[in-house]
Amino acid sequence: MKIIIRLVVSALAVAIAVKLLPGVHVSGGVQTYVILAVVLAAINMFVKPILTLLTLPLSIMTLGLFTIVINALLILLADRLVEGFSVDSFLWALAFGLVLSIVHAVLHRLEK
Repeated sequence: MKIIIRLVVSALAVAIAVKLLPGVHVSGGVQTYVILAVVLAAINMFVKPILTLLTLPLSIMTLGLFTIVINALLILLADRLVEGFSVDSFLWALAFGLVLSIVHAVLHRLEK
């Protein structure tokens, strides 16, 4: 049950972030938001740790700010993988990652 609640919260966070940013588009219904939430969760679970480890020296030199760039690159990867989800540019992916993190944190607080 907890996994379903997290999935719904993540899909809602994605929907809110998409509505706030004009450079991020989702065509399709609720299933597209859920698929995007699942794909982003899988990418963050499997790909992000590897990229973070490979770019550790760069992350240390930038005091961790390079992880924001990694998040944007992973969002662009999700853009390629999910049909019906598109991001106009790298800067919109960067903004989407930041807004998504903030919205997800707020929704997670409300969940408890």
